[in-house]
Amino acid sequence: MRTLEVHYLPQFVSESDLGGGTVVVIDLLRASTTICHALAAGASQVRAFLDIAGVLKAAEGEDRESLILGGERGGELIEGFDLGNSPAEYTAAEVFGKQVFFTTTNGTAALTHARIANRVVVGAAVNLASVVDAVAGDEHVHLLCAGTNGHVTREDQLAAGALATGLMAIAEDRPATNDQANAVLGEWQELLNTARVLGRLPTDQLAIELRTTPGGKNLIALGMDNDLPLCAAIDTLDLVPEYDPRSGIITA
Repeated sequence: MRTLEVHYLPQFVSESDLGGGTVVVIDLLRASTTICHALAAGASQVRAFLDIAGVLKAAEGEDRESLILGGERGGELIEGFDLGNSPAEYTAAEVFGKQVFFTTTNGTAALTHARIANRVVVGAAVNLASVVDAVAGDEHVHLLCAGTNGHVTREDQLAAGALATGLMAIAEDRPATNDQANAVLGEWQELLNTARVLGRLPTDQLAIELRTTPGGKNLIALGMDNDLPLCAAIDTLDLVPEYDPRSGIITA
């Protein structure tokens, strides 16, 4: 790994600048986490769509018994869809052996933005170590934060900081980093220091801090704050979702 760059929003980096590299798409609250949970629960694949119309068109003629329509707009269940964007919903009982057609406000748009990269994976707290191990040998790594409605969100910055910290720890030579990478490394170290001083696990400290982030506040306002500890649970899943831009399909 010769370069490690962090981008706070898709619009802060051109698609061409991501070309040729490995992109880790981060939408901690909640698309990245939910995709990981769906695949861990046995979904055969998650297919990402930019918009609702794309999901509905692709679903025409499909066997609905083996298909789940999932996602959100404004954080809430889309009318006519089976599941929303809570990782808690994507259990084996719901998705095992099924396709998931998935669209969200921010996460699936970030995946689409990375479509000309050499490799695109989905990163979250739940699969932190697995992603670090999977991409550490790649030459140019970009951590792409999805943000919320075009605004920078601290929850994605914290997740990027955790991933960057893991990558720096195992890099044979220190990669070149951009200013945003250096900033999120500092943010994550501050969280670890706070956890240490207060005698908390990093996972617990992250869950607490998520309550003060833009995405966390949105979820609390919607009565979905139970998702916060699920999204803060570090290294509970051992999988690396990989996105195929040609088909939109994500598999583990």
